[in-house]
Amino acid sequence: MRGISHPELDAVPVTSVLNALSDPMRLRIVKALVDHGGEMSCGDFNLPIAKATASHHFKVLREAGIIVCVAKGTMRMTSLNREELDRRFPTLLDTVLNAVGPV
Repeated sequence: MRGISHPELDAVPVTSVLNALSDPMRLRIVKALVDHGGEMSCGDFNLPIAKATASHHFKVLREAGIIVCVAKGTMRMTSLNREELDRRFPTLLDTVLNAVGPV
């Protein structure tokens, strides 16, 4: 498995974060991570979409600095980049999640 690149969140504009959070399926991924409170494997999300589509959504979230993916053996574990997001964009994630309600 090749390395997984992540952006420096300080270089990510708020518009990229908001764009990534504008999709209902990506919001569902973020909400699952918030509810779980830790790392999840891709299969743990139980998404009603094709694997390639799910990969695209994870990539968009990762490139916006919202999630962090780490290879562990043959799996990719995903976690919310909560500490960095809250440092860079205070209250943004909570505001978006509260505004949309259940996803």
